[in-house]
Amino acid sequence: MTPETIRTMQQAGVRRLCVISGEAGWCQQTAAEWIAKLTGDWLCISESPLFPTPHCSPGALRTLLGREFLHAVFDARQGLHAEAFAALAGTLKAGSWLLLLVPEWQTWPQKPDADSLRWADVAEPIATPHFIHHLQRRIEADDRVLLHRQHHALSVEPLAPLPDWHCQAPQQQQTILSALHSMYRGVAVITAARGRGKSALAGMLAQQNGRCLITAPAKASTEVLAAFAGENFNFMAPDAIIQQAAAANVDWLIIDEAAAIPAPLLQTLVKRYPRVLLTTTVQGYEGTGRGFMLKFCAGLPQVSYFTLDEPLRWSRADPLEEWLNQALMFEDALPAPTCGDRSVRQPDSNSGDNPVPIEAAYRLLTSAHYRTSPLDLRRLLDAPGMHLWLAGDAPALQGALWLVEEGGLSSELAHAVWAGWRRPRGNLVAQSLAAHGGFTDAATLRSLRISRIAVAAECRRQGLGLTLINAARASAQCDYLSVSFGYTESLWAFWRACGFTLVRIGSQREASSGCYAAMAMCAITPAGKDLQDAAAHQLARDWPVLRQHIHLDLDCFPLSEGAYIAQDAWLAAGFAWAQRPFDASLPVLTRLLSVTPFPAPLLRAAVAAPAELSLLAREAGLSGRKTLIAALRQQAAEALLAHNQEYAEALRRQL
Repeated sequence: MTPETIRTMQQAGVRRLCVISGEAGWCQQTAAEWIAKLTGDWLCISESPLFPTPHCSPGALRTLLGREFLHAVFDARQGLHAEAFAALAGTLKAGSWLLLLVPEWQTWPQKPDADSLRWADVAEPIATPHFIHHLQRRIEADDRVLLHRQHHALSVEPLAPLPDWHCQAPQQQQTILSALHSMYRGVAVITAARGRGKSALAGMLAQQNGRCLITAPAKASTEVLAAFAGENFNFMAPDAIIQQAAAANVDWLIIDEAAAIPAPLLQTLVKRYPRVLLTTTVQGYEGTGRGFMLKFCAGLPQVSYFTLDEPLRWSRADPLEEWLNQALMFEDALPAPTCGDRSVRQPDSNSGDNPVPIEAAYRLLTSAHYRTSPLDLRRLLDAPGMHLWLAGDAPALQGALWLVEEGGLSSELAHAVWAGWRRPRGNLVAQSLAAHGGFTDAATLRSLRISRIAVAAECRRQGLGLTLINAARASAQCDYLSVSFGYTESLWAFWRACGFTLVRIGSQREASSGCYAAMAMCAITPAGKDLQDAAAHQLARDWPVLRQHIHLDLDCFPLSEGAYIAQDAWLAAGFAWAQRPFDASLPVLTRLLSVTPFPAPLLRAAVAAPAELSLLAREAGLSGRKTLIAALRQQAAEALLAHNQEYAEALRRQL
């Protein structure tokens, strides 16, 4: 590799990938030889520094987004952090080489991948053969990717001649800016893949207009926008804008990465201003904006859509981006399904020879869910306990249903979860029903949680989602199905139509959806039915208290008695003498305070205003929330003893 080669790549606007595969020491030495030969930044992404060049750990790479580098090394010898790898590629400019260090080629698929600890809910790293085989096929199929294997001669094939690169991104930006300046009112939506300059364009609008208010999910992610806005960078957090009594007197509200803001909050923001610019990423490691485009923008009046598709730092013919889009399935296009045959089936998840159905399911799920990312691809391909149901033939699927095994915990571990002493990884609904609902059976029984469901746009409103769920329910070897979702009337109507019963409503809105977290279940066995009935009954008993703090108008609960019962004493004891959370204990503590003669002034104040605990701590002269919760536990214990000392003492001994 010579400087002349780099100049040729720069003129063509391209970047290339070199995969270095072999023993750990040989890979590092080979990369060092590249670094010595070619001048560049040579940013190294690894858990610890390998070379005397800039270094960053995979988990911290987002701090470098928006910066440019010439050449980089990604160390995947112990594990491959797919999102960090994609993010690193996004920082490299034309003329760059990206070196990927991997284990010996033949043994790589069987080697434990340390990154699996992030996404597989396992105690020890597991091998990820399906994903690694998928990568190897993509590497071997692309002759523009350089594969350097230990004990194999290196052959560097030059790229086919390419025309000189003339970046058209600035012209695209100016065309859209002109259209924005001519808008009198309405909503403008700019979608683009990473590296196309949408944040820069938003900054240009602010710089040229001077009366723009800028918001985003996090101020730290607006560095590029701020650089282009200059002195006119006027930022305010989304919730701070909502809290203002009146809308600020501005010409434009600019919302960067709008798809990452909860839809209800976004809806409120859009309604407050006559002109709004929304930008969102439609592919890549941040998730996809396609679900956002379909679900949110379709309901807005006076919407103008714009797309930036010309890269800023590399050409359209860039081999690295093309390979990465295929390897991590960032492509936007979905083949149109044929909405005829509604038969559903499960793909053979044990065979790596035909990954097409699973890959097609991932693409369909990506098209419908904003937060689908390469982490989900890795989980789908290799994590234990995954179940997939498909409708239609790959790659043109009609629908996909993804379920995850949960439960099966020992009685001892389930009790520790109930008491708040343990939080083992995974088991989202099973643990929540034990830790918050108070049902240890939820964790000891076996269940399947619906992680995602998607139906192709052309096939919706035809009952296909229900067909997929019925198929999974008919063959499930477990006690119950469950689902966790951001509560909306339409979503709950769907799950209710599928035979699910609402068993939990969280007291806080989810940051990702702006909705209250809801959980529902569908019993399969008699044991599952007993749990479902008990959980639904408990929620009905708790709802008169919860509805004072959860702003939802639910009519699905029958009237239920609000008397203090033995089950309440057991749950209140779990708060007093174990570590059960305050939010989950709010209804039983309310009922306890209605029968105990103990005054418990601090506990009564907390129960009356559970959203104001920080203020209550200050007023009580306590150092913070942790100290306040300890004081509340003490008063709950005294209230239990005052109500029935003998029974309370027995409960304390049990705990």
